[in-house]
Amino acid sequence: MLVNMNEMLIKAFKEKYAVPQFNINNLEWTKFILEECQQNNSPVILGVSEGAVKYFGGYKTVTAVVRSLIEELKITVPVALHLDHGSSVESCVKAIASGFTSVMIDASKYPIEENIRITNEVVKIAKKYKISVEAEVGAVGGAEDGVANEIKFATIEECQELVKKTNIDCLAPALGSVHGLYKGEPKLNLARMMEISTILSIPLVLHGGTGIPDETIKESIKCGISKININTELQVVWALAVREFLILYDKEYDPRKIINAGQSAIKKAVLDKIVLFGSYNKG
Repeated sequence: MLVNMNEMLIKAFKEKYAVPQFNINNLEWTKFILEECQQNNSPVILGVSEGAVKYFGGYKTVTAVVRSLIEELKITVPVALHLDHGSSVESCVKAIASGFTSVMIDASKYPIEENIRITNEVVKIAKKYKISVEAEVGAVGGAEDGVANEIKFATIEECQELVKKTNIDCLAPALGSVHGLYKGEPKLNLARMMEISTILSIPLVLHGGTGIPDETIKESIKCGISKININTELQVVWALAVREFLILYDKEYDPRKIINAGQSAIKKAVLDKIVLFGSYNKG
């Protein structure tokens, strides 16, 4: 059964652990992630970017795949299906209408007044259907789905204003993380993170979780981070495993065997994050 992510994040916020968001790219990845989370009794958020929606074949296809796998695999841990970085009200509405249980409206590229206006439109629609909403302040650096950004740190004042005026369920304040692979050592503003968390008292979200040192992840959770997004790391370990498989079996052409060659690598990465984030046995 799909749920929105609000209850799981509130629980994580109170108990000081983080729920993993693993982005999905196809049926196999979704299956691998669900099986590993079920095996370790961890709640999970399945993140889907707009690019991944197109690759799947549409919002309804994503929902059908996820719901069918939950039923067939007998998944009992809490699972949220979340639109990651929804770029418009229209994208969020399509996701909601197609059965997604959570959406992120990312209007962070606009001035804060416009960010608030757009976010409010999504919240008003989402609340009618009991859908959880995430928003962003500042700009996470790096590139995702071909969209590149420079890091723009969130201010405490803008975070307060957006949360107060929109009634969102969780906030992603940009505090130094990036999408994709880091160039050099990640430098998160943990002091500001703690201050934002203390003032707002709602779950915070860390985007660009791949490549951040374990100790920094642990400190971030202490500072109010209740959801951490992982995408690039799964892509990297899967690609490496598949390349190694194709070197050993260069005559292989069965796509099921090729794609499945990355299963163990993805599941190990998922387990590592479940343990690191503290979501093990929290399902």
